[in-house]
Amino acid sequence: MASYATRSREELRIEAKKMIARYGELMQQGLKLDMSRGKPSKLQLDLVSDMLTVLTDPAECIIDGEDARNYGNLAGLKCAREYWADVLGCKPEQTFVGGNASLHLMHSLISWAYTHGLKESPRPWCNEKRVKFLCPSPGYDRHFRITESFGFELVTVPMTPYGPDMDIVEELVQDPLVKGIWCVPKYSNPQGYTYSDITVNRFANLKPAAPDFVIMWDNAYCVHEFDGEFEPFPDIISLCEAAGKPNMVYEFASTSKITFPGAGISVMASSVENIAHMTKLISAQTISYDKINQLRHVKYLKDKAHTIELMKRHATIMGPKFEMVLKMLRAQLTNKGIAHWHHPKGGYFVCVAAMPGTAKRTLELCKRCGVVLTPAGATYPYGVDPHDSMIRIAPSLPPIEELEKAMNVFCTSLRLAALERYLGMPLIED
Repeated sequence: MASYATRSREELRIEAKKMIARYGELMQQGLKLDMSRGKPSKLQLDLVSDMLTVLTDPAECIIDGEDARNYGNLAGLKCAREYWADVLGCKPEQTFVGGNASLHLMHSLISWAYTHGLKESPRPWCNEKRVKFLCPSPGYDRHFRITESFGFELVTVPMTPYGPDMDIVEELVQDPLVKGIWCVPKYSNPQGYTYSDITVNRFANLKPAAPDFVIMWDNAYCVHEFDGEFEPFPDIISLCEAAGKPNMVYEFASTSKITFPGAGISVMASSVENIAHMTKLISAQTISYDKINQLRHVKYLKDKAHTIELMKRHATIMGPKFEMVLKMLRAQLTNKGIAHWHHPKGGYFVCVAAMPGTAKRTLELCKRCGVVLTPAGATYPYGVDPHDSMIRIAPSLPPIEELEKAMNVFCTSLRLAALERYLGMPLIED
């Protein structure tokens, strides 16, 4: 079928009449689906619930001469640091193991940079007249919210299929006011892009004007393939060290989408100097994190190889859901000239670039049909998508039967929003 842009006005009216009728039928389904966040499904939580009984004997809490039930080991149990070093490809002494949320560690790092300064800081960031932070976009809204909450000026950097536009990044970091950049290097949120080796090497070889410029390397989906075998990924920490900038990067990850989002363990990895600096600062706010949970995770996940095997089981649940989403997009939106998308191989999202000026309206129509998606604009700094185009779909939570219904709602709503733009009139009354 021809693109909407090449159809006559009468052909568009006929298409609109068909979509209005379909939308009316979908309204009668009475759906109540919240797909606004990338939450694991009940099936995924049940898949790993045997972890709850992996630690039952108090004697097992004594490990490496330490009692996991007691105070101490702020940077994490030795076995937990070794586990994360294995997963990320760094050294145990370069890791700091925290609680369930890597986002908490990211916020803590930015907070301490603001009040006390990083290892390389000539002064705390609160004493700077202005602080700028680079935000590859579309990106992760919670990253942007952290730096926005400290009053930083957020600077948008366009994303490409190979990662952030590095020509722009390399130019922007010549400004000494630019203190850092957010990155999701593997299966990026929301587009599912993986940074190329060239991009990763250009990051490691950045020459920023600010001596305390920091790469916030959120490797949230480091083992999260759902289509195909595990894809190895470069170790940014050793690359920065080789480039003579060992303190320029902090890497983050967690088990949120491996075990339990509300009861997992997280990690912050960097140079030994950086970890020592941050451990001293964090010691002012806590004595230690939940080491019993760290031990439970190590006993259950064991090592990187065993974790990857577990993720293959997750993939049997996630893969069909993503294929359902992509199948529906292909069936209902191909060749209409109103949307395009990337086929991710891992991660948690599908990002649809809709016709400019239609994202908000699409989501409004979805919500009226009982399907809630991530707010339009959320993938850009300050919640403002300059083209009102990007829409993030999180397929993980609903059962596949409900997901199919939700995608019917989404595709129909997007087509209606595009037809309204072409016809210059509302098709669904508020």
